[in-house]
Amino acid sequence: MFDKLKPQPEDKIIKLIGMYAADPRDQKLDLGVGVYKDASGNTPVMRAVKKAEARLLESQDTKKYVGLLGNLDFVAAMGDLVLGDSVDSSRVTGAQTPGGTGAIRQIFELINMASPDATVWISDPSWPNHEAILKYLGMNIGKYRYFDDATCGVDFDGMMADLDGVAEGDVVLLHGCCHNPTGANITLEQWGQVTNLVLSKNVMPMIDFAYQGFGDGLDEDAEGVRYMAARVPEMLVAASCSKNFGLYRDRVGVALALCKGDTMLTKGAMATLNRVNFSFPPDHGATVVAIIMADPDLKAEWMEELESMRTSMLSLRTGLAEALRRETNSDRFDFVADHRGMFSRLGLTSDQVDQLRETHGIYMVGDSRFNVAGLPADGLDDLAKAVAEVL
Repeated sequence: MFDKLKPQPEDKIIKLIGMYAADPRDQKLDLGVGVYKDASGNTPVMRAVKKAEARLLESQDTKKYVGLLGNLDFVAAMGDLVLGDSVDSSRVTGAQTPGGTGAIRQIFELINMASPDATVWISDPSWPNHEAILKYLGMNIGKYRYFDDATCGVDFDGMMADLDGVAEGDVVLLHGCCHNPTGANITLEQWGQVTNLVLSKNVMPMIDFAYQGFGDGLDEDAEGVRYMAARVPEMLVAASCSKNFGLYRDRVGVALALCKGDTMLTKGAMATLNRVNFSFPPDHGATVVAIIMADPDLKAEWMEELESMRTSMLSLRTGLAEALRRETNSDRFDFVADHRGMFSRLGLTSDQVDQLRETHGIYMVGDSRFNVAGLPADGLDDLAKAVAEVL
């Protein structure tokens, strides 16, 4: 049987991890993997998470299964975190999932169950796993222009022109904030224009919300999502706790659905999809988040640490932009300071990215996407010099 399997294409980021690990040089820099890192290069466990885990260890007296939809306190807390008071909570249902990727997969499955002929429109570029999962499921894929390579900003005119071609019943996938891989976000005014298009075309908006709190703040990052939620009859949201709670390996995510009215059909479909995929979602990380969100002191401590992480990344962005301006004697890279989230693309060619890796031990994805949180605060000048050298 196994000899009939076909070789699978390598995941570029996983391949990059292996190349970095095999590099014997002491002076090397990993800007590829999308995890938050502190000034020491570590991905720490957040203080509030540690305290919530201690409480859980002390109080938990069973490891029996949770329900098919997972920890419902967690699901409700995530609904509040994402949507705020923009909608009546009675219209929102959801399912806990193994990470944000699991939420995206379950939502795609839900779309396929409800409307198998629908086309899911994704930004070009987008997180590679969006297209990979859709292709694996055999779903229809549409793409809309998003990033302007010349300005390193959003090509909003191109985006709207392409989305004018969506058909009734299609799905438009948007990044809630901190667009991956570009770091370029649409404005609140542009969210309004996309909302008008969604309403006029009678299409379903789907939001990938993996980085809430990493851009301009917890509520600020949700402004566009909440604006749209308050105006559309239906919406799907995939949210992740990997970044803003640092729960990467615990795989904590949620799939949320905003319904026109009764949520029972959608809730039943989500439970069935969980059952046939993994039965019961993992409990530990979701319960930790639920504990934090229910305790005012723990929540305040979590928000304080998250804000520190966010401002640290903003400082690194500004520092790199300034260093690149000095080394290149141009404003070509000023956009780095204006973008938000963990990622931006420097606009380098694949050959220049290869040269950075081979000559300087600087690792980033082939399209020049780099992890802002991986930048060394005391090594920005050296990085800028290397970039200037390969230009």
